[in-house]
Amino acid sequence: MERLFKEKDIKPNELSPLTLAFIGDTVFDLLVRETLICEANRPANDLHNLAVQKVKASAQAGFVEKLLPHLTEKETSVYKRGRNAKSGHLPKNASQSDYHMATGFEALIGYLYLSDEIDRIKELFYIIEA
Repeated sequence: MERLFKEKDIKPNELSPLTLAFIGDTVFDLLVRETLICEANRPANDLHNLAVQKVKASAQAGFVEKLLPHLTEKETSVYKRGRNAKSGHLPKNASQSDYHMATGFEALIGYLYLSDEIDRIKELFYIIEA
């Protein structure tokens, strides 16, 4: 995995945490989906249901608990900015706390992706999967 538009000058530090979460959500979803298809050839509906279990807010909140001890100071700061962002959105299938933690998690993934730190994303993903 690598950024598709590296020629575009993006400054992740200047983007809002919700913008980082917007791209981070998709990057994480792609990682989950690729992992699932590498495990086994399954019907698409089964793949979808397994993916949902990993990308839902409550699962991402749990991942944060595993990752926090491994994050750098900068990564923790990005996570907290995302967690504390006011989205104006009320979660329908998650607690408010899980939703905010998931937003922070997605902001971190988006930040790392846009910073072209793909190897770091993989490291964190392996921690989650352990």
